[in-house]
Amino acid sequence: MGEDFNTDSMLDMFLYESEQLLETLDSTVLEKKDEECFDEESINEIFRVMHTIKGSSGIMMYENITKVSHKLEDVFYYLRESHPDNVPHLEEIDKFLTKVKKGISQKGEELPPENTYVEPNQFYIAPTGSESSKFYKVSIYWRNDTQMCNIRAYTAVYALKEVAEDLQYIPDDIISNEASSDVILEDGFHMLIQCQCSRDEILAAIGETSGMERIEVNDCTKQEFEMGFHEPEEHPIVIELDDYVIKNKEAGKSKKLAKNQPKQQPKQTYISVNVDKLDALMDMIGELVISEATVLQNPDLKVPGLELSNFQKSASQLSKITTELQDVIMSMRMMPLTNTFQKMNRIVFDVSRKLGKDIELEVIGENTEVDKNIIEHISDPLMHLVRNSVDHGIESKEERLAAGKNPKGKITLEAKNEGGKVYIIVRDDGKGLNKQALYDKAKNNGLIGNRAMSEFTEKEIYQFITFAGFSTKEQVTEYSGRGVGMDVVVKNIQAVGGNLEIDSVEGGGSEMTMKIPLTLAIINGIVMQVGDSTFVVETNDIKEFVRVTKDMLVKEPDGEEYIMLRDECYPFIRLNRRYHLNDSKAEIEDGIVVVLEHENKNVCVFIDQLIAEQEIVVKPIPSYIKKVQGLSGCTQLGDGSIALILDIAGLIAGEEKK
Repeated sequence: MGEDFNTDSMLDMFLYESEQLLETLDSTVLEKKDEECFDEESINEIFRVMHTIKGSSGIMMYENITKVSHKLEDVFYYLRESHPDNVPHLEEIDKFLTKVKKGISQKGEELPPENTYVEPNQFYIAPTGSESSKFYKVSIYWRNDTQMCNIRAYTAVYALKEVAEDLQYIPDDIISNEASSDVILEDGFHMLIQCQCSRDEILAAIGETSGMERIEVNDCTKQEFEMGFHEPEEHPIVIELDDYVIKNKEAGKSKKLAKNQPKQQPKQTYISVNVDKLDALMDMIGELVISEATVLQNPDLKVPGLELSNFQKSASQLSKITTELQDVIMSMRMMPLTNTFQKMNRIVFDVSRKLGKDIELEVIGENTEVDKNIIEHISDPLMHLVRNSVDHGIESKEERLAAGKNPKGKITLEAKNEGGKVYIIVRDDGKGLNKQALYDKAKNNGLIGNRAMSEFTEKEIYQFITFAGFSTKEQVTEYSGRGVGMDVVVKNIQAVGGNLEIDSVEGGGSEMTMKIPLTLAIINGIVMQVGDSTFVVETNDIKEFVRVTKDMLVKEPDGEEYIMLRDECYPFIRLNRRYHLNDSKAEIEDGIVVVLEHENKNVCVFIDQLIAEQEIVVKPIPSYIKKVQGLSGCTQLGDGSIALILDIAGLIAGEEKK
């Protein structure tokens, strides 16, 4: 069997389960980082994780992983069995094991039996029984939603290899036949074992894997073991009892009344789906939304005299179903931030230890759900913000004591939903940002010209740290000081339609807030027209629509224009001039002014007319078209025309550069 053993089909499952186990290991270790020692439950959990990884990697024939996991398993095996004192935890594993064993010998105690690992040279178990052998029948059952049960069953067979003298199992083609997984789900996986061990030792060897529902271990006789799972063949027995038929059973199955077959199992509650399929499904939903708009806005429906009452009813039902379908698909893509936040715990632990700081991480709202694609984009920015708080924000113990603070610093990681956006906040109780130091550094680096400090608001000064090449660290370290990072953080956040807000109290700490949309695929937008061109603005970015008169328009000598609204002055952008659009309205009283808001900044945009509010499927601008500031994407409207999606942050940035 070894020559034909192919692990390619098992690789994805191995990687997935190993990742889950390593996250469990990470979480268990970090939970006890402030304790003096691991408790018995934690030691058993770590031992179980390493034992499972050892068995899985052995099946996959990954020798190096098997050896490393076996060494780690050894460490916790001795800890569990011998309970040694004064355990050093920052030494090489082999040296540590040697020290533990020597310590036990010096006490005059007997070493526990060696936790020996045998190389998997063959994938079967040779019978080496004796008269004192015990015989057991073991049955394992998995939940209905469990996948690749044949591989999980083989994991149990491989684990029992260490304790069994002889072993039989059914189905017996679990490696070569993938369909055996369905048989195992329905009937369970059954083994006959000849060994010298007890039931508890069998259960310990099998362990627990994800999806396992229960394990049954029963005694059996030597005759039952030798008979195996095959019963003597007899002539088919068919007894007519009115409408009932009793049929002879198949090997390994009990007799059932044909008319009284059990009801069909309920459908699976959870299944694993390839992410590419979800992405393709999301794209198809987007095309469906576009097609729906194309049908409902068809010019043929505007012919006078058409009776469309039945059509309108059907169209309304179609819109309802499309919206519900879209919501369901969107919810399938939503994932909690739990795993992302747990990784930050490890970063805080590692960095604070290397910097000699004592820092506690508090997590709030980790169950907040965000689109999977957005989670992938914000993981790196979030890691950088947390690392900055540890390195830049939190002071050393001596500095905190001198300032009258708790010597243990605190970083809070919080997530919440508000107004169609997700707010992810990184807050620390460190030294905060020094506005004067930030201004001086930015001026010396030539990032703000000769502008006086009074020309900037507090939040604008805090934003200096997001400029490329800006760093408050005088000395380059492993974690900071090179002047790169925060500008990349902002770019990554803006790539998913979000923004970063910074607030701080000098001596009291800083707060970094990422505002990101729940999803990138479909948005609610307002369609508007300028000349022959059509634009879309996300509904959440619009503050108000106003009609203005000429006396509200302020013109500067350099040509810049502003609008006075309720005694406040707003920058004014004419899209027809910005993008050189012909046949558009020139007089301000003939069009409409849209007041847009982004990061507490406002800008007024002049358009010809409003068309409609509708769901917009966001598409990227093709790569062969030069990137234009103020445009973030495009979409197809119901009439087949293309509309450009306005990027409010880009419009405001363009005005500030003037």
